[in-house]
Amino acid sequence: MAKRDAVEVAQLLAEIGQRMRLRGGNPYRAKAYTRAAENLLTLTLPLETIVAEDRLQEIPGVGDAIADLIAKLHSGGTHPLLEDMRSEFPASALEMLRVPGLKPEKAIKLHKELGISSLKELEDAARGDRLKTAKGFGPALQAKILQGIAMLERGTGQKHVHRAAELLDQAARNLRASHPGVTRITPAGDFRRGCELVSDFILVGQRPKRGYEEISNGKVRVALSDAAHFGATLLFATGSEQHVAALKQLAAKKGMQLDENGLQQNGRRIAKSEEEIYAALGLPFIAPELRESGDVVALALKGRLPRPVEDSDIRGVLHAHTNQSDGVHTLAQMAKAARSRDYAYLGLTDHSQSAHYAGGLKPDEVIAQQAEVDSLNRTFKDDFHIFKGIESDIVADGSLDYPVEFLGRFEFIIASVHSHFRMEKKAQTERILRAVANPFTTVLGHITGRQLLRRPGYELDIERVLKACADHGVAVEINANPWRLDLDWRWYRQALEMGCLFSINADAHSTTEIDLTHWGVVMARKGGVPKARVLNALEREPFASHIEARRTAALRRIKKKTSSPAPSPREGGRRRMRLLRVHAKTR
Repeated sequence: MAKRDAVEVAQLLAEIGQRMRLRGGNPYRAKAYTRAAENLLTLTLPLETIVAEDRLQEIPGVGDAIADLIAKLHSGGTHPLLEDMRSEFPASALEMLRVPGLKPEKAIKLHKELGISSLKELEDAARGDRLKTAKGFGPALQAKILQGIAMLERGTGQKHVHRAAELLDQAARNLRASHPGVTRITPAGDFRRGCELVSDFILVGQRPKRGYEEISNGKVRVALSDAAHFGATLLFATGSEQHVAALKQLAAKKGMQLDENGLQQNGRRIAKSEEEIYAALGLPFIAPELRESGDVVALALKGRLPRPVEDSDIRGVLHAHTNQSDGVHTLAQMAKAARSRDYAYLGLTDHSQSAHYAGGLKPDEVIAQQAEVDSLNRTFKDDFHIFKGIESDIVADGSLDYPVEFLGRFEFIIASVHSHFRMEKKAQTERILRAVANPFTTVLGHITGRQLLRRPGYELDIERVLKACADHGVAVEINANPWRLDLDWRWYRQALEMGCLFSINADAHSTTEIDLTHWGVVMARKGGVPKARVLNALEREPFASHIEARRTAALRRIKKKTSSPAPSPREGGRRRMRLLRVHAKTR
């Protein structure tokens, strides 16, 4: 009987996990099989070797029971548990579990009541308006299923960037253990380029022996080369194809040749590392995140290469929730976590009162919370401060979520849409434009409301919204949650040209989620956003001065009881220019 490799065994483990989800019961048990399957795909040695050396339990998530199962499946056999579950649902029915928004119990209901047993049958039934014959399947869910199927087709084989990071980290650990002589292990492909969804799982390493070696025992491809070829190997494995093509074309114009062997001239290799290759071509080093197209090479030749923001540039956490709304930890715990990570300030932004689903704060709760902020701030020395903010829902008519006289209690406000996603494009745009024009709005949160591989953003004229943000000095949020990464980085260059500011926000609902800020920085780098355009790259005092100036101007307008709900675009532009000058002084 033919033995199965790691990929084949991983597929069977994943099937067991899926069938357990359909069967119901303990969801953690199903996740255990799924996790073991994913980790099996990171092996850098053949599964046969791992089994023969009795090292299966070195794989994270693999205990006695799963190790025994893997060994049986590897040998070509099966397992009573798997065969028993296969009698319950056809294999094609498992496809339905991949549709975003379709829960296992719903998939079971469709199979039992309508006889739907495949993704194709599900799509046909939804398009034929037949799902509504099953109880609990109305037009909204039917539309959501069709939307989910379309997203599933576009995202086949892709992982969210943080999940890709976990997979590549485990593969790197496996590589160090299986090939102890390998050094300089570096992720490449679209992960290194900072793509929000990753499909190329590649590691590059330097091996002690001369020559090139490729390893592929699972989902991760490993490219190993000697020191002389490491730079070229990493460059080509990182891509993109368009960027490498532009470099090759430039090399040819200079009488050189760039290929996997490195940069050569007159048959002699003249550069080894990536840095040396770019320098020999007359270019500054181009950050991997900027290598999505060949255009950046032309910009670099003209001296117009952007210098993107870095993780260390971010001085404050501006979008953070506590257990007083839908967060996990207390305000004190969130502040301690931010401070321990060397941030200079925390912007408290629990949900506002309309967000009843997320424990939104009523006015009296806001007042009590702000008293707690004052108390905590008295305990801090000059190295940390909590700012009193709120993530205010943008209600259906574009208003913020508290009476205008109450909004002045907040030092800053992130305005976000959390409801009425299905408004038509013009109405949705006008709704958000009104919120941007509100003088109390500091940051516009997750502009499009998208959730990657889950739901698309709502219909919106993004260009008009960005122009309004620039005109009114409202920062555009780069929401760093890997499920969002909203606004899409493809808009950043245009936003920069308009004069927009950005705010890189973790949208943290726990202490550990503060670290999600990194993925927002990755997106900012990919879009070429410099430090000078990032609101929370300001040190504490300049940041405090900026938000206080906006708040004071808003209060002054309220006091004068003017009919206009917002400062003029000219006023907003002046404030934005003042902020840019502050950035220039603090760089």
